[in-house]
Amino acid sequence: MKQIMVFLGLLAVVLTGSQSNVSGQAAAWTTLFNGGSLDAFTPSGNANWKVVDGVVQADSGTGFLVTKQTYGDFEMKLEFWVDDAANSGVFIRCADPQKIGADSCYEVNIFDKRPDPAYRTGAIVDVAKPAAMINTGGKWNTYEIKAQGPRMIVTLNGMQTVDVQDKKHARGPIGLQYGAGMVKFRNVQIRPL
Repeated sequence: MKQIMVFLGLLAVVLTGSQSNVSGQAAAWTTLFNGGSLDAFTPSGNANWKVVDGVVQADSGTGFLVTKQTYGDFEMKLEFWVDDAANSGVFIRCADPQKIGADSCYEVNIFDKRPDPAYRTGAIVDVAKPAAMINTGGKWNTYEIKAQGPRMIVTLNGMQTVDVQDKKHARGPIGLQYGAGMVKFRNVQIRPL
């Protein structure tokens, strides 16, 4: 009888623990671009976005791929490849999907050769300078972007480059930018917080 009571007690602890883990889990990741369809995005501008070998890329014009959904608190991860001349970025919480820019969104920059290097790759333009200067040209790189309330954290290739608080923009779509050079994106995923 004592063994049964111990077993039932342990079973109750295990079940209680597993229930709290299930209810405390973050939402599942949603793939915005998986190498095929751009259905999650609306093009804006005249950048020549095309899907080639599982990658979305552009090398002329200017413009954005803008998510059809809006996001407030989220985690996002994506991979990008740029050449040395590239100017790109990930614009988050955009106030107006028709007028995307650093004044109406947060611009997580991809621009190694920016004339003013203060807000180069790894920065949030006009909000937070990068903690480290990481060159990204000519190789695949990983961005992890977390926005929760006023706090934003940017991680580039495993190194945290920004941890800042700012309240200008609370919610909006996300834009992947093409500005110059060769720009490629793949494995674009997001999950709400």
